[in-house]
Amino acid sequence: MAHAIWSGAINFGLVTIPVKLQTAIRTNDLRFNFLHKSDEGRINNVRRCSLDGAEVSYDEIVRGYEYEKGQYVILDDEDFKRVNPEATQSVDIVQFVDLGEIDPMYFDKPYYLEPEKRGRHAYALLREALHTSGKVGIAKVVIRSREHIAALKPNGDALVLELMHFADEIVDASQLELPAREKPAENEMKVAQMLIDTMTQAFDPTQFQDTYREEVLAMIEARAAGKEVPAADVPAPRRDNVVNLMDVLQKSLEQSRQSRGPAAGTSPSRSADADATADADADAEEKPKRTARRKKSAA
Repeated sequence: MAHAIWSGAINFGLVTIPVKLQTAIRTNDLRFNFLHKSDEGRINNVRRCSLDGAEVSYDEIVRGYEYEKGQYVILDDEDFKRVNPEATQSVDIVQFVDLGEIDPMYFDKPYYLEPEKRGRHAYALLREALHTSGKVGIAKVVIRSREHIAALKPNGDALVLELMHFADEIVDASQLELPAREKPAENEMKVAQMLIDTMTQAFDPTQFQDTYREEVLAMIEARAAGKEVPAADVPAPRRDNVVNLMDVLQKSLEQSRQSRGPAAGTSPSRSADADATADADADAEEKPKRTARRKKSAA
């Protein structure tokens, strides 16, 4: 395990549990340097003043907040120290809530909390109490000089501290042009549900890999070995002539069934799916017939 970010405590009520804050996720991003194309020299970023064009050293740089166009309030390190939250290195639980009450949009970045030896008993007690109650602790915590709101959640044998967004950081979906919540056509709904059923399986995160990263790494290794990687075949854009949503759903359903293999064809659910598809087809065919009868009657 990497070096702890800090050692502190979980505080709730009069209970104090000494813990270490540990990283819970890692990024596998590939990092590239900018180079001069002709000689592969590293490119350096030069800090240059936009007014006189002079190069500026770090000790001449200050931070300013633009409150009007071209007008700034200048702040120095002492100003920031005055408003920095106290780095208490503690997770201060202020309330407990049902996990289901929290919109997942609020969750941001998780950390592990590892108990110190003298806090293991209280740590285990809090973990099991949260498991049993289905609740999470809402806490305040300071990490790298910034105060965060966070959720304290049990995750297997561990307690996880997941940093959260503040309410004013979430963009309101009402700003988007979204379709109204209306009851869809019954036949379309049947097929959509059947498609979901055929694609449903237990989630296994190990089934998913960053294939783009793997392919880029393979290309880099080949180039480093003096080999050339052939260009990948890029699939042509799909040019389906399907213009009817029902047809698209039924085609997708059939593709999903085929991908499941022969076993899918012998399952009881397959028979039920076929009946439902037939009903949906009948509904779809019945609409034009009813329209035709109304036209004939009107004539």
